[in-house]
Amino acid sequence: MKRLLLTGTALVAGLATVAQAQDASDVVSHYADMAQAKYTDALITAERLQDAVAALVAEPSAQNMTAARAAWIAARVPYQQTEVYRFGNAMVDDWEGRVNAWPLDEGLIDYVDGAYGGATDENEFAALNVVANASFTLSGTNVDAAEITPALLQDTLHEADGVEANVATGYHAVEFLLWGQDLNGHGPGAGDRPWTDYAAGDACTGGNCDRRAAYLIAATDLLVSDLEWMAAQWAEGGAAREELLGDPQSGLATMLTGMGSLSYGELAGERMRLGLMLNDPEEEHDCFSDNTHNSHFYNGIGMQNVYLGEYIRVDGTLVAGPSLSDLAAAVDPELDREMRTRLSDTLRALGRIKTAAEAGFAYDQMLERGDDAGEALIMGGVNGLIAQTESIERLVAALDLDQIAFEGSDSLDNPSAVFE
Repeated sequence: MKRLLLTGTALVAGLATVAQAQDASDVVSHYADMAQAKYTDALITAERLQDAVAALVAEPSAQNMTAARAAWIAARVPYQQTEVYRFGNAMVDDWEGRVNAWPLDEGLIDYVDGAYGGATDENEFAALNVVANASFTLSGTNVDAAEITPALLQDTLHEADGVEANVATGYHAVEFLLWGQDLNGHGPGAGDRPWTDYAAGDACTGGNCDRRAAYLIAATDLLVSDLEWMAAQWAEGGAAREELLGDPQSGLATMLTGMGSLSYGELAGERMRLGLMLNDPEEEHDCFSDNTHNSHFYNGIGMQNVYLGEYIRVDGTLVAGPSLSDLAAAVDPELDREMRTRLSDTLRALGRIKTAAEAGFAYDQMLERGDDAGEALIMGGVNGLIAQTESIERLVAALDLDQIAFEGSDSLDNPSAVFE
């Protein structure tokens, strides 16, 4: 993947003006406070999901399946707002693959449709189906999977054989176990796993309902423990907070690296433009639940949070404090207005996608080749994200933060490579 290298040029009065504005250390400290609030909210909503999953497994029913799915969707709202903490914060980026890895070869976990296929040259375990097999050979080692535990998922199955598509943990593993495959292609409708996939005795569909339930519980428990760990890293004395606060100027660079990389390479490129180029419904981020419109929208909200220094918690509490906007306004008020406008324009574009999806025009339908309305909606978001990244570049220069590398994407930087 290409990387976009930015070099900041110091403004003559830049540093002096910034010194008169809110001190950079306060801005970075508040950024850490928002991180703690966001990861704590992600933990709270994951614990609610955990309760809903326990209820489904204890008493399988259509009502409890619906409740578990609703809890999963609610849990995505705060988590997606944390993704702006990736890229610049190495601790977060190294950890993120355990909780939000995507896309995945779901056949590793459970049964799939016959059209899915089996093992491939790229992934020998693409259809391993751990739910149906209490033992198997993995990379030449015999694995006893009679008991499905968080340790089995994390230490043995996740990224098995070094293949990133072998996603055994995190939000998307849980999503698959709640919705099943979305077999509608570009047609309407999400996955529709029956609640009876968790029923007992003769009512069980899909086979191995007890093992499927054990996998769902283990994956959800692991998600909760992973989020608990990350929330602790941002608390007072936590490693992520301490590393960030040690050098405020570096902390500002971290903030802008996260914003620029999520905006450009990850969201505009890998999650949006690439799927549109391939016209592939499997390239939508929340592909089993058709929740992609929300994931994109709350990524956008997360970037705005960091710039404005504001975050609304899941209980409605506003977390607000010193911000990048304060620093930008002190150096170049026009640039601050531009940055605010660009963020607002992007959210308006992502909001159109969200509104259309909630009205019945799902994201995977928008990806269909020849659907001009869908392409216009998605490209509106892509273009907004690219434009706001350009403003972030100017902010990097205005704050004299040089040598910042933003993540790139072939879909934006070298489109012909996507089809090679």
